[in-house]
Amino acid sequence: MSLRTPRPARTPGKPPRGPSAEAPASPRRWAVLAVLSVSLLLSGIDLTVMHAATPSLTRDLHPSGVGLLWIVDVYSLTVAALLVTCGTLGDRIGRRRLVLAGFVLFGLASAGAAFAQTTGQLILARALLGAGTAMIMASTVAIIRVVFPDARERALALGVWTAAHSAGAAIGPLVGGALLGRWWWGSVFLVNAPVIAVILVAGARLIPESRNPVPRSWDLAGVALSAAGLAGVVYALKQTGAQLRPEPGPALAGAAGLALLFLFVRRQRRLAQPLLDFSLFADRRFTAATVCVVGCFGGYTALLFFLTQWFQLVGGASPLRAGLALLPLAVANAVGAVAAPSAARRWGNRRALTGALALFSGALLLLYAGGGPAHHGVTFAALLASGLGAGVVMTLGADSIMSSADPDRAGEAAAIQETSFELGAGLGVAALGTVLAATYRTALPSSVPGVPPAEHAAARESIGAADTAADHLAPAAADLLRVAARDAYDRGFTVVTLVAAATLALTALLAALLLRPGQGRAKAVSRRSARRTAQEPSGSRSGS
Repeated sequence: MSLRTPRPARTPGKPPRGPSAEAPASPRRWAVLAVLSVSLLLSGIDLTVMHAATPSLTRDLHPSGVGLLWIVDVYSLTVAALLVTCGTLGDRIGRRRLVLAGFVLFGLASAGAAFAQTTGQLILARALLGAGTAMIMASTVAIIRVVFPDARERALALGVWTAAHSAGAAIGPLVGGALLGRWWWGSVFLVNAPVIAVILVAGARLIPESRNPVPRSWDLAGVALSAAGLAGVVYALKQTGAQLRPEPGPALAGAAGLALLFLFVRRQRRLAQPLLDFSLFADRRFTAATVCVVGCFGGYTALLFFLTQWFQLVGGASPLRAGLALLPLAVANAVGAVAAPSAARRWGNRRALTGALALFSGALLLLYAGGGPAHHGVTFAALLASGLGAGVVMTLGADSIMSSADPDRAGEAAAIQETSFELGAGLGVAALGTVLAATYRTALPSSVPGVPPAEHAAARESIGAADTAADHLAPAAADLLRVAARDAYDRGFTVVTLVAAATLALTALLAALLLRPGQGRAKAVSRRSARRTAQEPSGSRSGS
């Protein structure tokens, strides 16, 4: 995971305030930072902790292949859909109030997920977890700015805050594996409850209230358009992969989703104070950097998910061993994030970013050509290279997004930057998961000796469902079904690595061609927008 540091924006048309104009530093500012960082650590863990628990919950809840993908990625998709609007809401009603409400929702949703009895209940609980995370993340940058008026302390505080989320996502599979070694799958969610209770009490005592005196308008219609449109597109994508043939329902849902997203973009371009300022995409460097972040983080998150499943369901590893097997990826990612600034100084941002994308793509090709995770030496080398390349890309990509925007529009750029990470995580699992599911169903033999049609139909949903179906068969037939399912999943995994490698290679080419300096058009657009917004009631939010 990268260290993503959103930069607070200053109000358009007004000079930045000097140190003397800032409020005095809070004497409890480091305690406030600890509360916020622990909450972001939990949010990061929840992004990936499901990966270790998927096989065991599949045996209990029996989700379909599509249902399983929704369980995994509805969290990040919800965060992406609500992140910006929650920031605007916090500016209006008070950031402390919104963060504390986010703590409450996160804790209740964690308990709901732990004791879910059906796939639908777990998907709903995961969506509420995402909503709670969006409420927490959206206002914490502004709170940090209030309690850390000193620029140097604030930079350190933002680094600690973002590192907490990154560390949580990196250790999520390991935490899940450790809990599943002793308890049931719901423990990966229930463990959040006592931690949230502590930080809720501490946050209520420590976090100061703040709000924007002239808040931005709250575009509820825009939120509805974006959320419904995204849901329609993702639904169509997953259903198409599940059915292996075009169907009217998913096609209509996808078309409706695209239409709603088009209306959302058009609405945002017409508003004086949009949720997301799409005029920033007039700068091709900004567009290219955003695509790099979405593609890279999507590939990284999907790789974490699929590898965790492979180690457990194909390789036969325990959840804890599967989490430990992913440590090289997480460690290399942290090293890449730290080394990214040095790489940019030595080779330039564009070359370093392009090279890192190519490295990530090459690592996936190595995994594909080397026979998949069954070959441990190849897998270890591929994980190291993937993590290193992804760490550099996510850090420099985020920096490119911010540096290509005018300083007066840093808040809008930060909103798009944070949304792109969450959107990448959700879309990566959705798109590549659909490819894997389609390949798995195609590769699974149409019949397996000794396996009745009902059990075979269940096995087509996912490899976890096949393992569960095998439990009800005679030993010889069960072994044949498990071998066929593992071979099919293995083939699906190799196809996914090839598709992801090709996508990252195209992204690297895009970065090499478009991440060039000297975009006068974008600067002109920024100046025009600054003049326009200077005439409106000021009061931009300070980041996502």
